Amino acid sequence: MQFKTDISYRKESLKKLLFAIEKNEQAIIKALYLDFKKPEFEAVLTETEYVISDLKSAIKNINHWAKPKKVLPSILNFPSQDYIYSEPYGKVLIVSPWNYPFQLALCPLIAAVSAGNSVVLKPSELTPNTSKIITKIITETFEIDHVSVIEGGLDVSQKLLSQRWDYIFFTGSVTVGKIVAKAAAENLTPVTLELGGKNPCIIDETANLRLAAKRIVWGKFINGGQTCIAPDYLLIKPQIKEKLVAYLIEEIENAYSKNIENSADYCRIINEKNWERLYHLIEAKKIIFGGQTNKETLYIAPTLIFETDLESNIMKEEIFGPLLPILTFETKSDLESIILKYEKPLSLYVFTENNKFAEQIINKFSFGGGCINDTVIHFSNKRLPFGGVGHSGIGAYHGVLNFDTFSHKKSIVKKANWLDLELRYAPYKNKLSYIRKIMKWL
Repeated sequence: MQFKTDISYRKESLKKLLFAIEKNEQAIIKALYLDFKKPEFEAVLTETEYVISDLKSAIKNINHWAKPKKVLPSILNFPSQDYIYSEPYGKVLIVSPWNYPFQLALCPLIAAVSAGNSVVLKPSELTPNTSKIITKIITETFEIDHVSVIEGGLDVSQKLLSQRWDYIFFTGSVTVGKIVAKAAAENLTPVTLELGGKNPCIIDETANLRLAAKRIVWGKFINGGQTCIAPDYLLIKPQIKEKLVAYLIEEIENAYSKNIENSADYCRIINEKNWERLYHLIEAKKIIFGGQTNKETLYIAPTLIFETDLESNIMKEEIFGPLLPILTFETKSDLESIILKYEKPLSLYVFTENNKFAEQIINKFSFGGGCINDTVIHFSNKRLPFGGVGHSGIGAYHGVLNFDTFSHKKSIVKKANWLDLELRYAPYKNKLSYIRKIMKWL
């Protein structure tokens, strides 16, 4: 499988992809609905238009991104000109997830192609309708030795991971991420792992509670709560609990009506296995709001849960669904003991009017990225890197980092011949003092 290093070829390939996606947008939206009843608005906002925006950005900027970058040369190499060249890794494997099955398959693919790589894409078997339309678009757009799609389940993933690749990009769970990292290590293959974690959302007594509730409800329950950067649990001051809960309930009903199960704007759980997992995390005695379920339609209502036990099942793992535990804290020490109990999260959110408190939180805890007084929206800015830290991920992408992630940065010194300083050559007698003086200026 050859990768295509010619910039004009890459650009034309991306233009063909843009045309194909725009032509098939309604089919993509329909596929997402068939897979898990994703509302059209969410399909456009978080899937098709996001991918189209990425494509247009790559087409516009690829020449600039690919151009060798001149850097200041070292005085030791005088006279010279120094450059960083971007070189494609080669054969890239992209394994994408089911929760945003179009966006999280196509955006890394666009990045890899723009950087000059060939790609094998393995979309999720849990969203067969979306995977089918992705295969159709890719097959009609690219030469088979440039980009191809391989559909299938776990056995296909295992076979792909057993092959040697020049780069692997994986989005999914921490558990599978470890398997991918182990397989990549066998061949010293570099990886990007976009994973997840238990994302805390802190609300103090100075916050605008009504607005905080509105933004939390949107960020938590979009896509049926199946978002890796969604708030996983709330940490609030006890004195605001009653008021905040009332606002959260009000905003849930504003968004999805009192009859949420019939709302056209509320997604479903992806499959029965995930529905069962979430169903067993609900403890009836702890429910503040919601808790209704329907196994036949894979429905689980937005559910607020008052939680005091950090060892409960719902606090042991990333929830990845429409269940929102609410915990209380009194002091910064309480915050530390709760947040630091878990691995570094992919996201962290703070709602406060106290700028000093917000800065303390940002500097105290390690996490991939986040927001002050909002949720999830940091993902939308292509000028911000997106990625985790520790167990929540390795590497980052978005914007120019899309190109950089899939490029090896090759350092080149172009040395002139019109002058050749004898200082570096043996014999070294009486030269050491001069070298010390020069090194002080580096």
